[in-house]
Amino acid sequence: MRNRLRRREVLGGITAAGVAGLAGCTGGGGGSGRTIRMGLLMGVTGGLEDLGPPIRNAAQVVPQQVNDADTDFEVDVQFEDTATAASQGVSGGNALVNGGYPMICGALSSEVSLQVANQVAIPNGVTMCSPASTAPDFTTLEDDDYFFRTPPTDALQGQVLAQIAAERQGHSTAATLYLNNAYGNGLSAGFADAFESEYGGSVSASVSFSEAQNSYSSQLSQALGDDPDVLVVVGYPASGVTIFRDYYTDYSADRDILVSDGLQSGDLPDNVGRSMSNVTGTAPLGEGPGVDFFSEQYQNTYDSDPAGKPFTRQSYDAAAVLVLANAAAGENTGSAVRDNMRAVAQGDGSEVTPSNLVEGIEMAANGDAINYQGVSGPVAFDDAGDLAAASYEYFEFTDSGVETVETITP
Repeated sequence: MRNRLRRREVLGGITAAGVAGLAGCTGGGGGSGRTIRMGLLMGVTGGLEDLGPPIRNAAQVVPQQVNDADTDFEVDVQFEDTATAASQGVSGGNALVNGGYPMICGALSSEVSLQVANQVAIPNGVTMCSPASTAPDFTTLEDDDYFFRTPPTDALQGQVLAQIAAERQGHSTAATLYLNNAYGNGLSAGFADAFESEYGGSVSASVSFSEAQNSYSSQLSQALGDDPDVLVVVGYPASGVTIFRDYYTDYSADRDILVSDGLQSGDLPDNVGRSMSNVTGTAPLGEGPGVDFFSEQYQNTYDSDPAGKPFTRQSYDAAAVLVLANAAAGENTGSAVRDNMRAVAQGDGSEVTPSNLVEGIEMAANGDAINYQGVSGPVAFDDAGDLAAASYEYFEFTDSGVETVETITP
């Protein structure tokens, strides 16, 4: 059954197994209309069960927008839940490849994206665009140009965290507690390198942890053994709740704690049972011309405000660029989509924003030059498929959720 993802279908929900699509038309294009096929591969259960659903919802606004419009184009979607696990991500990726989907919006977790890219996308010539995978590993990945992402690399976020710890908070010693995967390893190392080499600080301990543990008291003891000025925690909400419950049981609520984007959840203080006023963090922040339109569309569809939900803007942009590249390619093949990703997102063509996305699809299919300006800002990919520029928000936890303190551009 084809999933055209109209508004009523979004409100009715999409099962984790996804909806298998009708084989799309290939070749042609030329503005005459065709079926664009896109797989969604995201973790909405497991470690990202708190953050994942809004990110998936944001991506689904794109096919809904196209399929509700008066156009001969339609977007056929199949969704697969990775459960924030690499093995299930690979299985979901293979399901999309076997279903004939030439491009994948996802995954979310860097570890999952890395495995899917290496085991599924690259060998099968499928283009991936992740809205949330930030590990530095992707910059040097030998991907034959099949992997792109709309958030910035954590090599930059590590620098921002170090700058806040040293300059804003005035600390000279630090420790890191990080999830033992590509995301956690990369961001912990990036912070430590910047804190020591750029600010003359000292990192007394870098302690890894695994997800879904009943207690993290031992890891906290290792990290805080030398009484560092600031603790940097890199992880996801599922384990973050336990980490912070254990922390507040045994340690002072006056110590500064910095967290990464993976813990930017407005529900975290309530789930922990503390105000978490000593905890601040960083997350990629974009402010493009499509923010108001996207927010309105998201609100109308899900009866929820996307503000403060990390990576939702980047998720819409990832889906939009993939669809535009497919339209420009005129066929449902991964290599053709890959070869048009930069062409539709940068250059001197007509400006396309979320509000005129359908018109942009028609222009791209007609061979007209376009320049997509997204919800999160310009989506200009460098040679590695990374964003050429980025900014971050420095946020704090409040009684009402998460609030931005300031914007930082590294």
